[in-house]
Amino acid sequence: MTEPETDPPGPAQDRRPFVVLDHVNKHFGELHVLKDVDLTIGEGEVVVVIGPSGSGKSTLCRAINRLETIESGTITLDGAPLPAEGKELAQLRADVGMVFQSFNLFAHKTIRENVTLGPIKVRGLARAEADKRADELLERVGVQAQADKYPAQLSGGQQQRVAIARALAMDPKVMLFDEPTSALDPEMINEVLDVMTSLAKSGMTMIVVTHEMGFARRAADRVVFMADGQIVEQATPEEFFTKPTSDRAKDFLSKILSH
Repeated sequence: MTEPETDPPGPAQDRRPFVVLDHVNKHFGELHVLKDVDLTIGEGEVVVVIGPSGSGKSTLCRAINRLETIESGTITLDGAPLPAEGKELAQLRADVGMVFQSFNLFAHKTIRENVTLGPIKVRGLARAEADKRADELLERVGVQAQADKYPAQLSGGQQQRVAIARALAMDPKVMLFDEPTSALDPEMINEVLDVMTSLAKSGMTMIVVTHEMGFARRAADRVVFMADGQIVEQATPEEFFTKPTSDRAKDFLSKILSH
């Protein structure tokens, strides 16, 4: 099932603010990982976060669905602050889909069962309805033929596409991707990026931490460059990759684009 492409919304400033980080700070012991981070992501916007290792990208991503707590500042999703615990936190996790480096699939459950578990347990969906939705999503990400297999029978690229389908099955308001291709063999990376590109074109709000510059150029509405726990600059892909303004970004791009 292919999703219809929607007309892309206008620039970020024309979109309704959807995920808002305001003066967010986070430490790991002595290490100041997020330093007064301000970031607003509009509804339907695809933001790609790039930067050197240790710059705080993954921590930023994980803080948005409260896998990491923050010490100061605020994060709001669709106008509401992130809940601290309990049922509200479970609801948040359902509304914010997350795809990690590792696929985190249940090894003892079939691919279809992996995708239906959340909608049945958390959303209260009937099994028949959940199965139907799972099959639609597995077809959308190109692995419907594997529905009755177990994760170990699939390639890494296939497993990551299942992980994307599993997140989508919860009907999330926003999707977070934390280095989704970094654990994959090179020949499997594009099949996952193709699914993500299609998702971006469908109008899903997405925050993607990645080293894949081709994806950033192709699919992002905005590139956010982080270094040393701070957002150093942000721009459209065209502007960022052709005319970066900070020395830190110029240095980073000279190293990665010369290979």
